[in-house]
Amino acid sequence: KCNMVIEITTSTYILRNINVIENTIFRDQVQYCLDNDDQFGPSIDLIKKSIGEEYELILKDKLTFMNVPFKDENILRDQGYDKTPDLLLTVPIAIGDHVINWIESKASFGDEHTHKQYLREQYWSYWNRFGSGLVIYWFGFVDELAEQTLDKGIIIMNHMPSKVSKLF
Repeated sequence: KCNMVIEITTSTYILRNINVIENTIFRDQVQYCLDNDDQFGPSIDLIKKSIGEEYELILKDKLTFMNVPFKDENILRDQGYDKTPDLLLTVPIAIGDHVINWIESKASFGDEHTHKQYLREQYWSYWNRFGSGLVIYWFGFVDELAEQTLDKGIIIMNHMPSKVSKLF
């Protein structure tokens, strides 16, 4: 039985730098767990990050093809923004009756729990700074989510529509 209390930041550091674990048996067990974690381990994080970047490129290509100008999060960070959507549209677009100023790409399924977390940690910040926007859950979402924020200006879809109107 281990009675150690480790702060989250310390345990995160240790999991990312297991060589700091002096006990070789414990270090090997931690490494085994990391190698075999098929939900939250480092290799799965890399795969999720790669898929996310791939879908952001798909989105950028679609917008470029439609001649919709945008700034990506790297440009926005260089301009001093700390919380940034994946894309801030230089010229807003309309999807149906909805004005879109920013787009967040999520290469995942939108379930109620994670969507509420994203609203709290990301989407409302974007909405406060940039106005209404679009969230794309590329692998679908729970239908009820689309209605929860529609009236406040956050549209949820599972694709980037090929027909949009540019608002000049």
